[in-house]
Amino acid sequence: MSRIDIETKRKLREMGVATLLDAFDAQDDTLTLGLAFEERVKLAIDDAHSVFTQTKVEGLIRRANLRYPNAGLRRLDLVEERGLDRSMLAGLGTCSFIDRQQNVVFQGFTGSGKSYLGCALAKAACLHRVRAHYIRMPELEEAWQLARDKPSGSTKFLNKFAAFSLLVIDEWLLDEPDESTRSMLLELLERRYDQASTVFCTQYAQKDWHQRLGSGVHADAIMDRIVHNTIWVETGGHNMREHTAGQVTA
Repeated sequence: MSRIDIETKRKLREMGVATLLDAFDAQDDTLTLGLAFEERVKLAIDDAHSVFTQTKVEGLIRRANLRYPNAGLRRLDLVEERGLDRSMLAGLGTCSFIDRQQNVVFQGFTGSGKSYLGCALAKAACLHRVRAHYIRMPELEEAWQLARDKPSGSTKFLNKFAAFSLLVIDEWLLDEPDESTRSMLLELLERRYDQASTVFCTQYAQKDWHQRLGSGVHADAIMDRIVHNTIWVETGGHNMREHTAGQVTA
């Protein structure tokens, strides 16, 4: 392909296709010698698209606010020992549950790897170019308290957290929510119901949720929007923090 003149380069950059221009500039004349014009254009577009996709994915991961940015379902330790099902985890990694608007609950003892699994699912979603976000329940409650005291703050808060295709709530029900938080959770989960997927990472078994949610009508309604369309995963009793620390010091 003949070299692109300076004015054409300026126009391409002005149109916001600098990545494509860089792909043209990076083409090795020796390797592409003899290729038809259309083939060289296709190669340049393929290269530019790969860069575009990688940049988009990196941005999604960065904005997802992951507690463990390097988490991955393929990097899990002691899978069988913890009673985890590899085929089930592989299925979650495809993110098809998001297409079906299903929820996921990771439930287990402190240190059993719930947060890591939640981050791994969020990262898998980002790799599929799905908008995901991770937040701890205490942080969600704090954000709600700050938002509701501002003009239109409650609406903006709910719109923000309802919009994520995948929302990971870690430390779910670690503290019993007050009435205001229960009302917020009901409205948020109502907006997400049959529209998006939510991952809950919690120490508490399903039988304990109703009481921790206040045992009233809010508890009934919140539970109703979670339990009927959810994949439940027991994370076992291994303390993965101790396991990881042992690997580091070994």
